[in-house]
Amino acid sequence: MSIITKLRCITVDVTGTLMAYKGELGDYYCMAAKSVGLPCPDYKRVHDGFKIAYTEMVKKHPCFGHAEKIPNIVWWKTCVRDSFVKAGYDFDEETFEKVFRRIYSTFGSSAPYTVFADSQPFLRWLRSQGVIVGVVSNAEYRYRDVILPALGLNEGSEWDFGVFSGLEGVEKPDPRIYKIALERAGNIAPEEALHIGDSMRKDYAPAKSIGMHALLLDRFKTPDAEDWKKSGATVLPDLVAAREWLTSHRLND
Repeated sequence: MSIITKLRCITVDVTGTLMAYKGELGDYYCMAAKSVGLPCPDYKRVHDGFKIAYTEMVKKHPCFGHAEKIPNIVWWKTCVRDSFVKAGYDFDEETFEKVFRRIYSTFGSSAPYTVFADSQPFLRWLRSQGVIVGVVSNAEYRYRDVILPALGLNEGSEWDFGVFSGLEGVEKPDPRIYKIALERAGNIAPEEALHIGDSMRKDYAPAKSIGMHALLLDRFKTPDAEDWKKSGATVLPDLVAAREWLTSHRLND
C-alpha cells in the first residue's frame, strides 16, 4: 500500500516550503525610507545588519519574546532598530517610528510573500484523502491570523491546525514543537505522521528524532541537497513530486 494510506497526519513547514519571500529585504526597507523622504539605505548593509540583529534577538529573546511576554511589535521594533544601527543608520526617534511602522505593517501583510502554485492544491488534496494537515513554523501570530489567509492558505480549507513558535514558546529545531503538533492532531503516533520541510536541521532531523517520517523539498537547488540525499533523506523538487511520491511509494521504499 502507498505511503499516503498509512499516514494520519502530515505537517508542513511554511517559508521555503509553502511560500517564499518576494524581492530583497532592502526593497521593503527602501520603500519605508522613501515614504518619509529619506534616500534608500544600502541594500547589502541593511541585509547584513538585519541578519546580525535578528540572530541576536533570537538568542536573547527566543520565540519572539514569548517567555518574557514581550509584545510582538516591541520585539520587531528592537530588531529593526538594531538592523539599521548595525547598517550604519541611526535615525531620530520620530523618523524611526515612521519608518518602522511602514516596515512592520508591510511584513504583517501578504505583500512581501508569494505562495508556490502547488501549495494550495497539495494541501487540499491531502485533506481530501482524510489526512490531518498541520503547519509548523518558526513564526509569530501574524502568519496564522493574517499572512497565510491572505495568501489563500486558510485554516479549515488548506490546513487543520497550526503550531507557530511565537505562540507556543518552542521553536525548531527543538523536537518538542513536533510533539506539540502530534498532540494537536489528536495524539497521533509519530509513525503515523510525516513532516515536509526545506531544512535538514530544523525540519527533517528533529521530526525523525521523535519517530516521525520526513522528507525535504529542494525548490531552490541548494548545494546541501546532495548531502541530504547521501545521508538517506528523501529529497524532492516540489509538492507535485511529493504528491507523486506519497501515492507511489511504500514506507519502506
